Amino acid sequence: MITGYEKPLYILPFDHRHSLVAGVFHWEPPLTPDQAAEISATKQVIYDGFQAAVAAGNALRSRAGILVDEAFGAAILRDARSHGYVTCVSTEKSGQAEFDFEYGDDFPRHIEAVNPTFAKVLVRYNPEGEPEMNARQMERLRRLSAYLTGTGRLFMFELLVPPERAQLDRPGGRAAYDRELRPGLMRDAIRALQDGGVEPDVWKVEGLDRREDCEETVAAARRGGRAGVGCIVLGRGSDEQAVARWLTTAAGVAGFIGFAVGRTTWLDAVMAWRAKTASRQMAVARIAKRFEEWTAIFERVPAR
Repeated sequence: MITGYEKPLYILPFDHRHSLVAGVFHWEPPLTPDQAAEISATKQVIYDGFQAAVAAGNALRSRAGILVDEAFGAAILRDARSHGYVTCVSTEKSGQAEFDFEYGDDFPRHIEAVNPTFAKVLVRYNPEGEPEMNARQMERLRRLSAYLTGTGRLFMFELLVPPERAQLDRPGGRAAYDRELRPGLMRDAIRALQDGGVEPDVWKVEGLDRREDCEETVAAARRGGRAGVGCIVLGRGSDEQAVARWLTTAAGVAGFIGFAVGRTTWLDAVMAWRAKTASRQMAVARIAKRFEEWTAIFERVPAR
């Protein structure tokens, strides 16, 4: 049974692990207890920014949520749940090309321990990619989907479609791939995953520049009796202008219910705080302001 999710959904993701440890802190695992504590403290700054945004707009509370990992954010997940926010927890190992479970076969116990609104996966899946890897990923994802359906839990699927070399070697490079090839490959990936028994309630997808691509993506997500399934736009760490363009394009399309924009929301503020060029209070305020800006962009486009 596919539940779906149609309510507005504005997510602040900060489940980053590998990119945060290596790219921001420049550390290598295994981390010391003090290092782990510093990462958790950084995530608390981001969460405080989220809470400041929600406090500034009462209407935002029922629509806003967080996505964070259990390893560095278990306390944040518990607090967010106690406040009635939407919570999403990542289930994948971080920084890998091939999807696998962060906690192996023990993934159900970890999901139950934090009891999120959504269990989320990040998967790199190109339907024209390596068939063996796609098949391995499909088998793991089918297990997760069956578990979540069987326990009545919601499933969020973050789909990245990295280009194959032949796709990237076409004239125009990455920009041409993103505009001309990726939208169709995203839809093919959605259909292949559905046919393989993977049934998300929400698809978290890379931004699209054309309205018709947004409409066709929703049609793929909702085909075959999946009328309640929602789509949200991810930020991909892109600049503010690109994120604003993607949100504006998707916002007026029925079935696109919101966004999940992470690094573009908080990275600059976190880096300034760590460099001591901004106070903690300033970093929190900057994160809140950016999250409020995404909300305003998405909500000012009338649905058609």
